[in-house]
Amino acid sequence: MREATREIIEKEKLIAIIRGIYGEELVELSKALYLGGICCLEITYDQKDKDTLSRIKKEVETLNEVFQGDLTIGVGTVLTIEQVINAKKAGAKFVVSPHMDKELVKEAIKQDLVSIPGAMTPTEIVEAYLSGADFVKFFPAGTMGYKYIKDIMAPLNHVKYIATVGITEESCFEYLKMGFAGVGISSRLTDRKLIAEKNYSELTNRARRFVEIAEKFK
Repeated sequence: MREATREIIEKEKLIAIIRGIYGEELVELSKALYLGGICCLEITYDQKDKDTLSRIKKEVETLNEVFQGDLTIGVGTVLTIEQVINAKKAGAKFVVSPHMDKELVKEAIKQDLVSIPGAMTPTEIVEAYLSGADFVKFFPAGTMGYKYIKDIMAPLNHVKYIATVGITEESCFEYLKMGFAGVGISSRLTDRKLIAEKNYSELTNRARRFVEIAEKFK
């Protein structure tokens, strides 16, 4: 399963990151993004929520039931081994962390989950790669800027990177052009105002624009 999931992520190149959206809104948003061509979703833990384990488990199970395997669903903001195991039990296919922890990478691999730890420095990136991570989430890519990223990627061009933070249609193109394996998109595809207005068609249109960009690099 891990190898198949890795291939899907690398092929699709786009992961929609959904934070703090649950229940019917999450299902409707997921349907809108899927209609626009987005096939990979990351549903994140909320570390302030004491019920985040059970809540996220329920949401992942619901999405798997609704989409019957057509969506590749992962869990993000994973900080503990317990959270990795919970994601696996829920039916997630990959786990994403904001940081690098080799024990979490090891546990993800043990659970047959694609591992995507976050890293910012050369030391963290190399540690993630040597620990067996499938991808490295360059976090926060949008904050660090293109020059810093290019300088890092020059000697470490063998690593498969996922860019996150502030991803727009324009920056999506730039990151994929630079050789990133993919991007994680949040606010452009989870606009709270549009969701409140139930304007899911606009989110579908935005998803389509990202998919059109990704198609250029397949």
